[in-house]
Order: sequence, then C-alpha cells, then structure tokens
Amino acid sequence: MTRGVAAGLALVAALLGGACVTVGPDYVRPPVETPAAFRGGAPDPAAPIASFADQQWQAVFQDPALAALIGRALERGTDVRLAALRVVEAEARVGIARADQYPSASVEVAGLGQRTAQALGFPSRTVGGVQLQGAAAWQLDFWGRYRRATEAARAELLASQWGRRAVTATVVADVAAGYFQLRMLDLSLDVSRRTLESREESLRLTQVREQGGVTSLVDVRQAEQLVYDARAEIVTLERQIEQQENALSVLVGDNPGPIARGQSLVEQTQPPVVPPGLPSSLLERRPDVEAAEQQLVAANAQIGIARSAYFPAIGLTGSGGVQSTALSALFSGGSLIFSAAASLTQPVFTAGRTRSEVAVATAQRDQAVLQYQETVRQAFRDVSDALVGYRKLREYREQQALLLASADDARRLADVRYRGGAASYLEVLDADTRRFSAELGLADAQFQALSGLVSVYRALGGGWTPEPPPAVSP
Repeated sequence: MTRGVAAGLALVAALLGGACVTVGPDYVRPPVETPAAFRGGAPDPAAPIASFADQQWQAVFQDPALAALIGRALERGTDVRLAALRVVEAEARVGIARADQYPSASVEVAGLGQRTAQALGFPSRTVGGVQLQGAAAWQLDFWGRYRRATEAARAELLASQWGRRAVTATVVADVAAGYFQLRMLDLSLDVSRRTLESREESLRLTQVREQGGVTSLVDVRQAEQLVYDARAEIVTLERQIEQQENALSVLVGDNPGPIARGQSLVEQTQPPVVPPGLPSSLLERRPDVEAAEQQLVAANAQIGIARSAYFPAIGLTGSGGVQSTALSALFSGGSLIFSAAASLTQPVFTAGRTRSEVAVATAQRDQAVLQYQETVRQAFRDVSDALVGYRKLREYREQQALLLASADDARRLADVRYRGGAASYLEVLDADTRRFSAELGLADAQFQALSGLVSVYRALGGGWTPEPPPAVSP
C-alpha cells in the first residue's frame, strides 16, 4: 500500500472518527429502596458499623482443621475452578468485542506459473509471476455499535468476576456448615456411646435384681430395650458420619475418605452479637447483587447495539502491493498496484426487524432491572432472616441446655424411686429416653447455632477478599 493511499485512509478515518456518536441509553443505576437498618440486627445503637463479613474467613472459622478444608476447597474445588474458567472465557470475549473497533490488515504473497501449448505455429511458452500485496479494512464505529458491544462484554466480564466471588463465598459457607454437621454427628455419637455404657450397666443391675427376686423379668426386658435403642442410634450415626465425610471430601476436591478433626462442636468460636454493618454497604458487598447489576449494564448496552442498525454502516477498504513476471523487477515503479474504496450502506426496508430487535433489547433491559431490584430485596431478606435466626437459635440452645439439666435430674430421681420400690422400671425407661433425646437435642442445637453463624456470614457476602474487581480498559 502506498503512502498516499495510507494517508488518505487515515485522513478519512480521522474526519469520520471525530464525529462518532454512541447511540442508545447510557447506564444509570435503577433506584432501590435501602432500609435504614437490618431487621433482626443488634438492637444496640452503639454497635460497630463495620460488617461481620469484612472479616476474612480465617478469622471467623478458627478451627485449624476447618481452615485446612476451606483452603483445599478454594484451591481444588470444582465449583471454584469452573468459576475461574468462566472469568477467563469472559476476558477473551472482551478481546473479541474490542477487536471489532479497530482495522484489520492482511498480507498476501502469491506466485503464478503457467505453460501454454504449441498451437498454430506459435511455440509453447512458460509464464511466471510474483505478487506481494497488503490489504486493510475498517468498519467504522460511527454510531457506537462496537463500543456498545465492548461495553456489554466488559459488563459480562465483571459479572463473571463477581460470580466467582459468589462461588467463593458459597464454598466457604458450605464447607463450614458441612464440617459443623460432621462435628455434631461426632458429638451425638459420643453421647450415644456414653448412654449405651450407662444403659448396659443399668441392664446388668436389673438382671441381678431379677435373679434375686427383687424385680420382674418385665423390668429386664425394658432395660434391654434401652440398650438396643442406643445401639441402633450408634449404627445410624456411624453411617451418617461416613456419608458426611464423603460429602466433605468431594466438596474439597478429594475422593471420598476420612476427614481430619479439630475443635469439638462446643469449642467453636461463636460471637454473642454479630454486627451486620450498614444496609447500603451490602449492595457493594454481596457478589450476587454486583453480578446482577453488571448483567443489567450488559443488557442496557444491547439497546445501543440494536439501535445502531437504523443508521448507515461506513466501511473503508484499501489494498496495495507490487506485481511482476520477473522477480528482479518486482519493486520497480511499473509493478505498483493499489486500490482504495469507501462504502456506505443504509438500511431501507427490513420489514420491522430493526424495530423489533430494539424492542427485544429494551424488554430484556427492563427484565434485568426487575431482576436486579429483586436481588437487592432478597439480599436484605437473607441478612434479616440470618440475623434473627442466629439470635433465636442461640436462645434455643440455652433452652435445650436447661431441658437437658432437667431431664438428667428426672432420670436420677426416677432411678432413686425405682431402687426404693416407689416406682416401676417404666418410669425409669421414660426418664432415660427423655434424657437421651434431650442430650441429642442439645448437640443439634449447638450445631444449629453454628449454622446460623455461617448463614449470617454468607448472607452478608463474606468469604472473599474485599477488593474491587480489576478495571477493564475500554
């Protein structure tokens, strides 16, 4: 391509590029109603503004074994790796969309050889030629079609990055909840084994009393029922423990196998009050809210892409090179070839296609607005539900502890009355069953309280490093 052609194309591009516009609406965040405070939050007005979710998961879940599991899950878990690959895909799509804004160029080298046959007295001839040619084409983004496409691709990239953080938060919460459930099953198994030892001892004493004629065989059979019930509970818990270990192993990216234990269920850290932070900060903290907004940005940009079809498409093409039948004369003045063209294509009749495409894009944008607003409302609900749930579950655990103390004393009194002949063994059986149920209920209440803490952390958007997504150049 000659310098004159290149300069001409550059001049036309500069003149047209200086007058470029971007059709379609610019993005404006839709209004959302933000509550003054979370329902179910700490009633103390002096509560810290900083959110509980600002703490890193290592500070929230301090059990070393649990921290190791979460670390493995974030490094090797399938969900996390898939989310990372979606980000890589979105980055590549931004590159594809951005490339449409710039000219494309190509170089072609061709060689030609031809031999003609002898005919009508003319001798045969061999003709050869060489051609070296460069070409360039530029579809001018006069109306902003490609800029809007790049804007949409950037928004999709940011949505995928926030989606990755949402997966991170979910994995942290799922591993923590699964580990706490495993420790609850461990605690229940310990309770069941201790109860079995106690019931086996009671059975032996009952058998001795029956052999001495102090009691009847009915009491022995009732004592045996308590033993068999505890053994059955142990078998059930052992099955559940192995299945929970398998589930955790797969969650962290391992094959099914045993899970290392750390702190017991009662040793896990549980703050008495969880500061939720300001509701307005939740919009910048929750990955699903941020992802929904970026999806809205992408849908808004699609309107501009659709509207650009109303306007003419302007293209510039040019090519230039050298051609000669002799390699020695390839770069001589007479071998120069070039061409240049500018085109303008204006849609005249599309049978309403363009109007319909704009209507489709507008409807999709309006749907994205509603989805974003609903995501925000659901986020506020999640936090409120989690806060009230954590507070009430702690109160429930306290009541379960009182219930166990009462059931334990009732079991002791029933045993005293039975040994003194003032009650039948049926009373002992009932009291022992109630105490066993209360002890298992307390273990479950402790697990529920910890699960409530996990729910609060998840609802507040915790679990990922609080840094904004990296900027993407236009």
